[in-house]
Amino acid sequence: MFATPAYAQAAGGGAAAFTSFVPLILIFGIMYFLLIRPQQKKLKEHKAMVEALRRGDQVLTQGGIVGKVTHVNEDGTIVVEIADNVKVKVVKATIVSVMNKTEPAAA
Repeated sequence: MFATPAYAQAAGGGAAAFTSFVPLILIFGIMYFLLIRPQQKKLKEHKAMVEALRRGDQVLTQGGIVGKVTHVNEDGTIVVEIADNVKVKVVKATIVSVMNKTEPAAA
């Protein structure tokens, strides 16, 4: 009696509200499997590669410098020899790839 027909129609829209969120949930799921998950996997692999660096490895930095690791520091840096008697200190996170991996010393 006091409710207008417009308010009366909107009262039973519980199922319609859920169906309007289904596309958002699907988009988030697709974005997770196409973007977020591969990026996390790549980050995990990079972290493992950086942690496995040791003396004698030939590495490539983000700046395009290729050199041989001469010393691995505990503070997150490494010393890389880029030419004869030319050594630079590089942050471990800037290592893009390990070009030549040395074999571990036999125990």
